[in-house]
Amino acid sequence: MKTINKTCTETLREAWDGISRIASHAMRRLDRMPWPALLAACVMLALLITVLPLALTLFVLFLLVKLVAGALGGQRRDVPMHEHAMHDTMHGSGQ
Repeated sequence: MKTINKTCTETLREAWDGISRIASHAMRRLDRMPWPALLAACVMLALLITVLPLALTLFVLFLLVKLVAGALGGQRRDVPMHEHAMHDTMHGSGQ
């Protein structure tokens, strides 16, 4: 009886073959690129590598600051504006 499941080594070999095919294809594409396009690709990759982690880090940092400020602020209940206006007119300070 033939098994339909692959062994671990077969799966790893298949993954390695796929990675090596992708790498060789990328190397052929890079070899055919003109120098200005290669320089532009390198600059864009460098910007992506440096700016994206910075943006994600700042997002998480500001989110944590907001959560901490909300936790330290206590139970503040926002009152709608029309209730403020009714409260002011009831005490006579509206006129």
